[in-house]
Amino acid sequence: MFKYFENLVDPYVRYTETDTPPQQVYPFLKDYSRPFYRIFALAALLSIVVAAIEIGLIYYMGRIVDLLGGSPAEVWALHGTELIIVALLILFVRPAIQLVDVLILNNTILPNFGTLIRWRAHKHVLRQSVGWFENDFAGRIANRIMQTPPAAGEVVFQVFDAISFALAYLIGAAILLTAADPRLLLPLAIWFGLYALLVSWTVKRVGPASQAASDARSLVTGRVVDAYTNIHSVKMFAHHESELEYAKDAIEKSRATFQTEMRLYTVMDAVLVTLNGLLIVGVVGWAFVLWMQGTASVGTVAAATALTLRLNAMTGWIMWALTTFFRQIGVVAEGMETIAQPISLVDAPEAKPLVIDQGRITINTLSHHYGRGSGGLDGISLTIEPGEKIGLVGRSGAGKSTLLNCLVGKLIPDTGSVMFDSQSVLGRKPYEINQLGISRVFQTPEIFGDLTVMENMMIPCLAKRDGSFELNAIGDMLKDAEIVDRATHMLEEMNMADKRDMHAAAMSRGDKRRLEIGMCLSQEPRLLLLDEPTAGMARADTNNTIDLLRQIKEERDITIAIIEHDMHVVFSLAERITVLAQGTPLVEDTPENIKGHPKVREAYLGEAA
Repeated sequence: MFKYFENLVDPYVRYTETDTPPQQVYPFLKDYSRPFYRIFALAALLSIVVAAIEIGLIYYMGRIVDLLGGSPAEVWALHGTELIIVALLILFVRPAIQLVDVLILNNTILPNFGTLIRWRAHKHVLRQSVGWFENDFAGRIANRIMQTPPAAGEVVFQVFDAISFALAYLIGAAILLTAADPRLLLPLAIWFGLYALLVSWTVKRVGPASQAASDARSLVTGRVVDAYTNIHSVKMFAHHESELEYAKDAIEKSRATFQTEMRLYTVMDAVLVTLNGLLIVGVVGWAFVLWMQGTASVGTVAAATALTLRLNAMTGWIMWALTTFFRQIGVVAEGMETIAQPISLVDAPEAKPLVIDQGRITINTLSHHYGRGSGGLDGISLTIEPGEKIGLVGRSGAGKSTLLNCLVGKLIPDTGSVMFDSQSVLGRKPYEINQLGISRVFQTPEIFGDLTVMENMMIPCLAKRDGSFELNAIGDMLKDAEIVDRATHMLEEMNMADKRDMHAAAMSRGDKRRLEIGMCLSQEPRLLLLDEPTAGMARADTNNTIDLLRQIKEERDITIAIIEHDMHVVFSLAERITVLAQGTPLVEDTPENIKGHPKVREAYLGEAA
């Protein structure tokens, strides 16, 4: 039974991706809710039916009170069958309807709706450029990915568990009191008007207060995660106190915003108790007056009393449900600041599929200044022939990494062009460029620390075959002999087979670097970009890495572009070296000629020349 309801909606169902998600909360939720439309309609219907049953029970309790005015034998003779039928309905039909209602809410909507939002939000965020991630805290991004789905699920839950039920219940209550005596509607209407004003007052303040509190919580998460991520710097520079103060500032802000939010609930509760007293005295007292005048039966008074006591118990729950609804709307709105941001790096409208034959790269008058008038690249032109091994050297800020970032689509240049076999790659998504056979080794090894060496190596093998990969598919990948054999072969090539079951987080920096290079090679790239591949390594690890790169140079017919500050690394690997200065090529020659070039000595090598 549970599996049936849990599988009524597939949270991973295919959908049309968009680069520009809706920017308002309700259109955003509506767009994500498309697979649930039928389920939502059923949930709304069941909520109305459940409310009608509750009102019917109260009505029937009043009827039973009126029936008790006769003798037991007479009541049973006239109404025994009716009472048995009602008892059976209460024992079997009512629980069955409420069970289906609960199953739809708890087992169909709540788990799947949150999963759908988290999956699609994560998928959308992963499509953002690397620069987008560099402009925010990883912790804050992750926090919003994690807290938005349950908040959205709570919004939907409250709509069908409380709001639609409450509306149906109030309408049913009005009908019941009208049937008993229309005058009983007067105190109910006055109470409802005042209750609506309280709801309006609370809701207008809860949404913004909740969004502020949610944003403050995300700030705390971002700062704490940032401290843990940079724990080496915290320890090395004895930043404990400053980090604590930095975090305390965010924590205190979170406390203050939460206090503001809680004050609203305190005021709400105090006013609500007063209004509920007005409801009980008004409706029950009025029914009692009508009974004294002989215009209302004892059953009517009993039904009115039961109804108002039920409403009294419900009003706090309804108010809390409404405030929860708008509080979670605030959380969703805060999360949308991340998960609904448009994709900034998209294909040009007229872009055609890229087809690479030879793999020649032509860079023509390329400029990128990071929004400034200088710095970065300044009209650089360069051709990299297929299979060539080229070194890019220069002082910090000369434009080396900027050039590599433009090649792989991470940065969009101000002017100029990048051509792969006479095809422009500007304005193309980074993953489309990578699928052409471009792999990049970053300055800091980027591997999955919670996976083993073997599992890390298998990821690009799977990506090469399928064009995509999912980390949760690692278990299934282990059953694929082709992928396992290929990954095993790569580890043996790099003399790392003995580390295949080690978690990558426990490896040395040098081993992590070699693993990352192996992962790049397993994609059989046409172009291998090396960005400071020996940065931060001990001499032994540097030598091992150089040996591996020399082996690659000799055995593989691929193009290699290497950025390095260590000239010995470049001299041992590159066939041609381009020295950059202030974003333009200063000298371009063989390693032998570069060593003693006077311009290079003056602009870059200094006394080391």
